[in-house]
Amino acid sequence: MDFVAIDFETATARRDSACSVAVVEIKDGSLQGSFSSLIRPPENRYAAFNIGIHGITPEDTAEAPDFAAVWPELAAYLAGRVVVAHNARFDMGVLASCLAEAGLRAPTFSYADTVAIARKAWPDLENHKLGTVGDFLGIDFHHHDALEDARACAAIPLRAGERLGETGDLCALAQKLGVRVQPFGGLRRGWRR
Repeated sequence: MDFVAIDFETATARRDSACSVAVVEIKDGSLQGSFSSLIRPPENRYAAFNIGIHGITPEDTAEAPDFAAVWPELAAYLAGRVVVAHNARFDMGVLASCLAEAGLRAPTFSYADTVAIARKAWPDLENHKLGTVGDFLGIDFHHHDALEDARACAAIPLRAGERLGETGDLCALAQKLGVRVQPFGGLRRGWRR
């Protein structure tokens, strides 16, 4: 199975306020590479609520690169790939908003939501939050750390594929589960910046 998992953390409720990003690359069903970076959000502004979730502060990102500086390396992981995210609507909204804010274009890629994969693969869980699914699968990770969340997210389709005997292709797994793999289309109506 080949795909990329992505996770963003944001500094405020605005979708263009990414303060951390991570991607992990899965090739032939195993981790082959990863990239993570702190990001200086616009005006390096933070909301106390968001700091309370992920622990990243303005001091942490004061000297960090902005999204445009991180984008070339991040884009290389996404181009032409299938990308998964846990609650993909959020992460794709952050990506679209950051691209729009920086005046950048996205490469062509498709994405799927690991919440939907988990719901179909393990319908009897109490909920399908990343922490709940991670606990169920025995994944030890520090939630709301972008790299650790991306790794936990990547484990979901791998484990679902093992369970269902579909370990060769993420799109085939998604089809078997009835989960949509869709093209990334940038900023869409209903995604707040």
